[in-house]
Amino acid sequence: MIPLQTLAGLFVSVDTIYLLGGILLLYLGAELLVDSASSLAIGYGIAPATVGVTVVAFSTTAPELFVSIVGGIGISSDIGLGNIIGSNIANLGLVLGASALVQPLSVDSKLLWRHGPFMLAAAVLLVVLGSDGTLGQFDGAGMLALLAVFTGYMVYQSRSADDEVLPDEMQVEADSESVSARQVAMLVGAGVCLLGGSVGLVQGGTGLLRSFGFDDLFIGITIIAFGTSLPELATSLVSSLRDEAEFSIGNVVGSNIYNVLAVIGLLALVHPLSVNASVQTFHFPVMIAFTVGAMALMAFGRHISRPSGVALVGAYGGFVYLLLP
Repeated sequence: MIPLQTLAGLFVSVDTIYLLGGILLLYLGAELLVDSASSLAIGYGIAPATVGVTVVAFSTTAPELFVSIVGGIGISSDIGLGNIIGSNIANLGLVLGASALVQPLSVDSKLLWRHGPFMLAAAVLLVVLGSDGTLGQFDGAGMLALLAVFTGYMVYQSRSADDEVLPDEMQVEADSESVSARQVAMLVGAGVCLLGGSVGLVQGGTGLLRSFGFDDLFIGITIIAFGTSLPELATSLVSSLRDEAEFSIGNVVGSNIYNVLAVIGLLALVHPLSVNASVQTFHFPVMIAFTVGAMALMAFGRHISRPSGVALVGAYGGFVYLLLP
């Protein structure tokens, strides 16, 4: 048993400061990136709807991208891959469930049936490509190809008359007509915050949990994934409190699609990943189960009730419990 003095020392350790500072910088960097990149794109004449489904959608995945690349290349494949698996499960269990606890979530059927299949397809593709124990450059190229198809589909939908299918977080207003030095500075600042936050989260989380004897896969799936999902969790909870609970559905669906196709796709392309046996036999099936289960809850009655939210949060808690050695 770890003495109380040791626990107290860990909570005020340098690793803890790195961890908390990293999460804060990631959140700030993501917010700056969405604002600055959107304004710059519109300033260069790109249609707001197109910006929403490309720049904004990718920007909200930036924390996972930076953290997975820093952890996957700098430490181990388990950190990079574990972050995405854990983040997707946390989005479906913790973020969606907690949002439903605050207020039952209404589900846009068009969003569910047009984008939900892409979320499931991305998860299944990851499992299939990783079944041989590696995710190489060819696999990464395949994921990026599907990402291009999805993005093209989103752009097509954004230009159609039936554009209400787009998630709320991808809607952008044309409130800027020119490019300013301030926007460029914000974009640079966003990159600095994301890089610094990624290093802080990976170094702090890894150092803290390694001191308890946990391996890199556990670290990636739990503390690192929770850190990158925390901005989505905070945003979704605030949206629920403001009677905008439907925001959480599009937030989770879009994030899970881009996490797999963009983040794992890019990471596998530049740095092939190894997929160990436990990921194939346990973590992959759990991710698929959460994906299918969440989609079933969304489809049933076109809303996610508070009891369903309890079930989702409880399932996530059970998943983390099963990960403990």
